[in-house]
Amino acid sequence: MRKLLWLFAVCCLLLAGCAKPLPPEKVAYAGQWRSPTMSLLITESGNVNYKRVDGGMSKSVNGPLQAFEGDNFVVGVGPVKTTFVVSMPPHEDGGAWKMTVDGVELTRVPPGE
Repeated sequence: MRKLLWLFAVCCLLLAGCAKPLPPEKVAYAGQWRSPTMSLLITESGNVNYKRVDGGMSKSVNGPLQAFEGDNFVVGVGPVKTTFVVSMPPHEDGGAWKMTVDGVELTRVPPGE
C-alpha cells in the first residue's frame, strides 16, 4: 500500500511539472471561473482544474495546460488530452470578467471569495 501511495505522489509531482506557464497574451485566462454548472481554475503556472455537472452527470479534468490553439486551450498529458473550446475569450462586462467555455458563460470569482 505504501508503494502505491508513493507512486501516486510521484505521478502527481510529474504531472504538475509538465504544465506550461500562461503566455503573457493569455494571462487574462488565469483565475477561478464559475457558473451554476461549471467550475474552472486556471493558474498562471499552467495548471487547470475543471468540473462540470450536467443532468446529474459529473465530468472532471485536472492536468497541465499543454497549449493554446487560438482562444481554445488544451489540457492533459501526452496523448490523453482535452480541448476546451472558448467561443468568447476573457472580457470585462459590467464590471465582471466573463468567458464562454464549451458553450457555458463563466464569471471570474474575485480574489478572496
